[in-house]
Amino acid sequence: WADALDPLLLLKSSNEIKKTKLLIQTNEKTLSEPIQKNQTRQAFLLSLSSIHPDTDKIIPVLFRPPAFMPITLPLVIVSSVQRQARHSFFWQFVFHTYTAAFTLINGNGTSKAEEYSLQQKQLFLGLGAISYSACVGALPLAFMNRYTLQSPLMHLVVRKLLPAPLLGLTSAFTVTMVRSPEFENGIEVMDRNGRVIGVSKKAGEKAVMETALSRAVLFGTTFFLPEVLMYFVHRARFVRNPRALGPVRMFVVMSVLAGMLPVSFSMFPQCGEIKRADLEPEILSSTEETEFFYNRGI
Repeated sequence: WADALDPLLLLKSSNEIKKTKLLIQTNEKTLSEPIQKNQTRQAFLLSLSSIHPDTDKIIPVLFRPPAFMPITLPLVIVSSVQRQARHSFFWQFVFHTYTAAFTLINGNGTSKAEEYSLQQKQLFLGLGAISYSACVGALPLAFMNRYTLQSPLMHLVVRKLLPAPLLGLTSAFTVTMVRSPEFENGIEVMDRNGRVIGVSKKAGEKAVMETALSRAVLFGTTFFLPEVLMYFVHRARFVRNPRALGPVRMFVVMSVLAGMLPVSFSMFPQCGEIKRADLEPEILSSTEETEFFYNRGI
């Protein structure tokens, strides 16, 4: 993922991506085998970052994995420096809107999903999750400003300690809501040969929960770790000019997000695995396989 998240991959044209897809389809190698040729390796990276593994369609540029950091980074930084509740609500609303759209587009593409993913219920759930998450994120600031609680302890709790767990939890909540049809209707599971065995709700639940957890870790750490690092910067007086603290903090946030993004995407395999004992009986009746696979999404 560290290589597949290279923003330069966004510059590739649709024709180049289509040629890449054709190269992979005609190549006998698989992702599980050693890749020796640089051309083949680059083709796999471009495919991983540009083509949806279920639908085999090209992902829109703004919602490809390499675009995730360049778009979310300024939103995270702006959200973290807000002092007014209404401003915080607006920027977190924008942030959760993008991450929700990214999650929906890069989720599991089971054929049944085409029937309901863009229906009114799905859009309503997504908008509700985004609004709720933005409200929860802005609530501590609203509470502090409303009751003029400006003590050092309140400042520490509201502006330093609460943002990380709140953003992590609301990010996980948004993922769960926008991808809820996957565990309500199920996703396709396959055997080792790629043959579709059936549609499993339990596999859908596992895929959504794993993605939600990875997103919570990503943004929870991105908010928490810079605060810890900046505390030590203040205490050690590495930066003596107060005006330089802003750029230093931005650099720290960027470094943490850049480091955590491939960690988050690779916390669980994109090609998820589920055991026979964890699947529905109606699926098991048609096969003797013991291990099954599904696209987790990101």
